[in-house]
Amino acid sequence: MEFRDLKTQYQKYKQEIDSAIQEVLTTTNFIGGTEVQELEEQLAEYVGVNHCITCANGTDALNLVMMAWDVKAGDAVFVPDFTFFSTGEMVSFRGATPVFVDVDRETFNIDTAKLERAIIKTVEEEKLTPKAIIPVDLFGLPADYHEIERIAKKFNLLVLEDGAQGFGGHINGQRACSFGDAATTSFFPAKPLGCYGDGGAIFTNDDELAALLKSIKIHGKGKNKYDNVRIGVNSRLDTVQAAILKVKLKAFIDHELEAVNRIQQLYNEKLAGIVEIPFIPDGYYSSFAQYTIKLKNKEQRDGLQAKLKEHGIPSMIYYLKPMHKQDAFSDLEANHLDFEITNELCDTVLSLPMHPYLSDDDVKRICEVVKGS
Repeated sequence: MEFRDLKTQYQKYKQEIDSAIQEVLTTTNFIGGTEVQELEEQLAEYVGVNHCITCANGTDALNLVMMAWDVKAGDAVFVPDFTFFSTGEMVSFRGATPVFVDVDRETFNIDTAKLERAIIKTVEEEKLTPKAIIPVDLFGLPADYHEIERIAKKFNLLVLEDGAQGFGGHINGQRACSFGDAATTSFFPAKPLGCYGDGGAIFTNDDELAALLKSIKIHGKGKNKYDNVRIGVNSRLDTVQAAILKVKLKAFIDHELEAVNRIQQLYNEKLAGIVEIPFIPDGYYSSFAQYTIKLKNKEQRDGLQAKLKEHGIPSMIYYLKPMHKQDAFSDLEANHLDFEITNELCDTVLSLPMHPYLSDDDVKRICEVVKGS
């Protein structure tokens, strides 16, 4: 059994994917081929924004936006404590200071009440200048953007949606990667929409920001690649990956997103009352990058993971260590007591296999082991 079954997906779409790759090999337009622009147009239309700018990976996507916004030393950027390292890493990479905020126990996303308190505290301390908020759509569920955008407006902050796990989710029909001033996603193979290597994208309705990003991602390009008007980087999605993503985007829209939501309902029916199942607020729709349950304590969680392994069932812990405990951030002031929920989640969460090609029998088998542990 696969945790994320890319093999079955490839076999289902082998002819279309192989043909798309072969077309790139035949034309030899490996960088900047027509497939890249076509993909960007399709992604922008699906998300519902004016611009999609692809790049080399999801981490670069975060960095590119912060470069365009001139995030720098002395700035504070507010980031959830319960997320993957890159969200805070790119803040520090820009020389700014990540301010970690505890999360909501039910949704796993940034706690908006604690976010507002963290901003007020930062303002009162007068050590850093609040600049931006980077909410994360953890495990496929969009963050509470209605409240986040209200807070951002109140304190004149930028909002960068980290939709690396959230692509395909929505709130009352407004799709993930369309919130805030800009949004990013990742096409890492295990993501809801993944390529066969690294890849990422940025989404925005801001025409000036889009133009700036297109320049920065190609060495600060001006009118042509030998006209360099600013310091930039080299971060491009190659044509082979774009060709693969075009095929996989159609599959994602046609049936994969619907399939993972059907599977989560099946999981819910079998596990409700046995463990804490994922919570989806009214009006929200998750793309279920992960199906994550909560156990009573670390011993029970670790015991279940061991039992699943005995039965040949993979599982993952996202995340073993909160952001504020990462060695790379040891120079930052962090009160362990400020992250009560994140600390608890790191000891109690477990993600079960989740992908569009899980069979009902697979889910039944997994749930039987969970129930018997």
